[in-house]
Amino acid sequence: MTRTGRPSAGRGWALLLILSGNMVLDAIEVSLVLVALPVIAGDLDLSLLTVQWLMSGFALGFAALLTTGRRLAARFGRRRVYFAAMLGFAVASVAGGLADGPALLIATRVVKGACAALTAPMGLAIIGTAYPEGPERRRAVSVYSLFGAAGFTAGLLLSGALLEAGWRWIFLLPAPVALLLLLWGLRLVPREEDVPPPPATGRARPPGAREAVLLRTCLGAAALNGTYHGLLFLLTFQTQAELGLSPWLGALALLPACVPLAVTVPFAGALVRRYGTGRLIALGAAAPLLGYLLALYRPPSDAYLTGTLPVLLLVGAGFVLSFAALNMRAAEAVPPARRATAIPLYQTAVQLGAVLILPLTAWLLTVFDDRRPALALLAAAAAAGLAAALPGLRDAGRPRPLLQKEAA
Repeated sequence: MTRTGRPSAGRGWALLLILSGNMVLDAIEVSLVLVALPVIAGDLDLSLLTVQWLMSGFALGFAALLTTGRRLAARFGRRRVYFAAMLGFAVASVAGGLADGPALLIATRVVKGACAALTAPMGLAIIGTAYPEGPERRRAVSVYSLFGAAGFTAGLLLSGALLEAGWRWIFLLPAPVALLLLLWGLRLVPREEDVPPPPATGRARPPGAREAVLLRTCLGAAALNGTYHGLLFLLTFQTQAELGLSPWLGALALLPACVPLAVTVPFAGALVRRYGTGRLIALGAAAPLLGYLLALYRPPSDAYLTGTLPVLLLVGAGFVLSFAALNMRAAEAVPPARRATAIPLYQTAVQLGAVLILPLTAWLLTVFDDRRPALALLAAAAAAGLAAALPGLRDAGRPRPLLQKEAA
């Protein structure tokens, strides 16, 4: 640590890699299991409503541990809870890989989501306190976002290879990664007493305005994430179960929805500096809505290039525009002293989008032979996300404390 209490450059990057590594695990958890769903459903004879819980169960576990996680951290200390959660994540991964039925398999997903509820918000909160306002923190948030985006893409690619050896490897893979991050983090994750107090800030929004900004950001993120997972769930079963593509080809077909984000996240900070979070979040909500409306008008079919690909590209554009901007706005919406509360709330909202929309999507796909009701649900949720983003356009020209220095 330096005299200011901040980590030195080398240790700062190492700490960021550890925190981002957990972000990768969370992202891999979703994309690995997504591609494996048709294979698991066929092997264990599971319905769409049951197998979707392998995805939404993770999100449910995350959302359920918000308040408990904060109390645990306050009672036992952030480091202890953080590392205990990483260990629990690894143990649940092994148990999932050895499970012989849906009950235990879904239970391990809920446990892993609960463990992620302890590590993911703490990671973003540590970034908010360990790195100073301005370019350094903006760079840290961008790297953190990049790892999440790259992790989702890597999970899609890994899933095809792992499924060749058997779907159980999908659940076993994260265990050694989590243990490695745990051992490395024991040396670098700062203790509470090592974290410096937040610096004094200048101009700030009134408390009521801050709450409204955070709420709109949470709603927008929930809509973006929930509809995204609903669409990928629909397309995964279409490409594998209906069109007969292999898991590997099915995974490749989904790449246009995530690769653009992985490529452009390094430039997210420059985009935010130029256009502001308000404009980017609004545009990032509008693009997926156009995609879902297009899919509703012309449901995805075996004509991939003219039917499915344009929808995936529009949804991917939504993440390119707003993924990092949403993270930055959530971090800046409240004073530094309240980020320990606000960041978990934001992360939980992201997961709740999947908890609510995924089961409804699976149910509509089960009840109706036509995909249009499920696509109409996704379009309606995306429209709600756009409605939540539009008020932010009024603040598009105002300075952001995360993006520029404020008067002391």
